Amino acid sequence: MAEEEFFRTGPVAPGPFAMPAHSARQPAGGIGSLSNPEIGGSEASAAGMGVSDYARVARTYWKHITVITLIVTVLATAWSAFRPRVFAAEATAIVLAVGTDNVSSLLAGDTLAKAKAKTYKSLAESRLVADKVSASTGVNMTGESLLGAVTVTVPRDTAEMRIKAESPNPTTAQRVADAWIVELARQVEERERAAAAAGQPAAPAGQPAPVVTPPISLVPLDPATVPTHPVSPGMGLTALYGAAVGLLLAYASALLRDRLDRRLRTAAEVENLFSVPVVGTLPVDLRLTGENKVLGGLPAAPAPGSRPQSPAFSEALRELRTNLTFLDVDNPPRIIVVTSSVSGEGKSTIAANLASAMAAAGDPVIVVDGDLRHPSVAKIFDVVPGIGITDVLTGKAEVDDVLQQRGDLPNLSILGAGRTPPNPSELLSSHAMKQLLNSLAERGIVIIDAPPLLPVTDAVLLAKIADGAIVVVRAGQTTKEQLTKSLGNIRKVNATILGTLLNCVPAKEFEGYSYYSPEPDSLDSTSSPEKAAARDKTASPDKAARPQPANSRETRSPVSEVGRDKFSKSSTSF
Repeated sequence: MAEEEFFRTGPVAPGPFAMPAHSARQPAGGIGSLSNPEIGGSEASAAGMGVSDYARVARTYWKHITVITLIVTVLATAWSAFRPRVFAAEATAIVLAVGTDNVSSLLAGDTLAKAKAKTYKSLAESRLVADKVSASTGVNMTGESLLGAVTVTVPRDTAEMRIKAESPNPTTAQRVADAWIVELARQVEERERAAAAAGQPAAPAGQPAPVVTPPISLVPLDPATVPTHPVSPGMGLTALYGAAVGLLLAYASALLRDRLDRRLRTAAEVENLFSVPVVGTLPVDLRLTGENKVLGGLPAAPAPGSRPQSPAFSEALRELRTNLTFLDVDNPPRIIVVTSSVSGEGKSTIAANLASAMAAAGDPVIVVDGDLRHPSVAKIFDVVPGIGITDVLTGKAEVDDVLQQRGDLPNLSILGAGRTPPNPSELLSSHAMKQLLNSLAERGIVIIDAPPLLPVTDAVLLAKIADGAIVVVRAGQTTKEQLTKSLGNIRKVNATILGTLLNCVPAKEFEGYSYYSPEPDSLDSTSSPEKAAARDKTASPDKAARPQPANSRETRSPVSEVGRDKFSKSSTSF
């Protein structure tokens, strides 16, 4: 078998990021030299909340608010349903003054009756009346109990008195209300008659006392009726009160959760708390699942019969690519480290897709797997694993021997991590590593997939010899303390922080990109191979006659058996 070599990548035409020669740029102030308080931001400045902040809390915790409100409403309704039903009956009476046909006397009597009605209210609420009613009706209630079940009201500027009695038994409520009016009228008559008799001269001896007519009397006006519907519990009103109280409690608990929640969710929150720019935000994309981690910088074609995916992720990548271009127009970054606070925040996928997006724009890009402990770049790009940086740094191979390419992205080169060494930190901080990155930067833009910042120091060492680092923040997962410590670690070595990148932002934040999605009718040709073949045959018979490859994507660079043996023999060097 003929010996084959790796596809060697030579110097390529410079792109917009190109520069004659490269040397790692050391920061002189700027974001990388911020002090710890400046990096951590001031939460006191963000303590005051505006209307937009309250609305954000409601949008973030709407499920929590809804659940608690429903629970409180159901509990209030259930409590109301299990309470005993109470019926109410009301009887009315009116205070009348005995007068004449004289208008002045009538007006005076009406004024007197209104004044007496207020006085009789105290009499109606007395224990004397209650005990008499209890004895006359024969209800199994004491006078004290009846006082708690009877309400006496006198409407304003009227001589009317209203007696409302409540009881679990509707008949009992009706009997008590009527008996209360009768007993109150008798007590009023006795007192008014006694007062009038006291003002009369004594009758002569041997003559009967004259009959005294009381000037004021209480006359029953409207007897009580047997109620048919309970007045308590009012389930509808109770449910309404429960919903209002539940909503207040739910929103208060949501505010408390928001205060205690240390996770970062929005770009504005990152910028306000840490004074570090957010160079891009990337949405959740369902296409980045399983083995498919690279979109190539362009929206993937929809499968036949499926709905087209939103181009939000690809557009966000292009926006990130543009933002990196304008970070420093005079001296744009050539070596960019992509890292995160902890693992699982998507840094490797972002590094691969950012490099693909830059390569799709025509810029020569080299992806370097700087994670020597857990390399993943080779698997993401589906190239030959086990060869890369460690082979170059130990002198086992030249750079061109281990650089690999994919057929769908000719401007993109991949430099894997190689075999796992026992001393990753020493290799990454070596002078040979710095020279390697500088030589790669002369060929194109270098994107380094670095390990997380908090578990190991490898990413910090790479950021020091690079032009800057991009720290990936996963929305809803990365905490404020984690990002504070990560940025502080970079600052300690005087490395440059190019900015942060907010990953896994909810897709609803990118709904505007649906404007650029293709219409369903325009996808008929892509979803119907027969229509596409017929169209191609009509447009170009010669083109239809040419055979097409079964898979246009080259997944690996050709590697010979000799080449494999060459690297396998040096496996014992570590």
